[in-house]
Amino acid sequence: EIGVRLVGSEMCIRDRNLIGLLEQRLDMVVYRAKFAPTIFAARQIVSHGHIYLNGKKTNIASARVKVGDVVSLGSKAKDMALVIEAQSLPEREIPDYVAPDGNDKVTFTRVPKLDEVPYPVTMEPNLVVEFYSR
Repeated sequence: EIGVRLVGSEMCIRDRNLIGLLEQRLDMVVYRAKFAPTIFAARQIVSHGHIYLNGKKTNIASARVKVGDVVSLGSKAKDMALVIEAQSLPEREIPDYVAPDGNDKVTFTRVPKLDEVPYPVTMEPNLVVEFYSR
């Protein structure tokens, strides 16, 4: 699905697909929405059943969030110290492809491109694709 079997000039298309797929994971949307301070905490919040995807409790961190899907916090999660701490962190902004609706709900508006994703380091997805295509 990522397009690892493609060859030649289509390498850049695979790279963009990889970034899009990673950013569509439920745990990544939870992290980008500032519901958790780290990606590891986001995965744990999801796996413990504190996240709702389109109104349904979801505990699968790798669930793919589609454009237009609504991700929200469960009632207990709204009062968790971890969530309150994450929402007050000044060093991270919510990206524009995750539209907040209050403090406990976001809508995934579109799949981002590589240059829109706020990674703390320079990412070279072509190297990742090349490594796993062996």
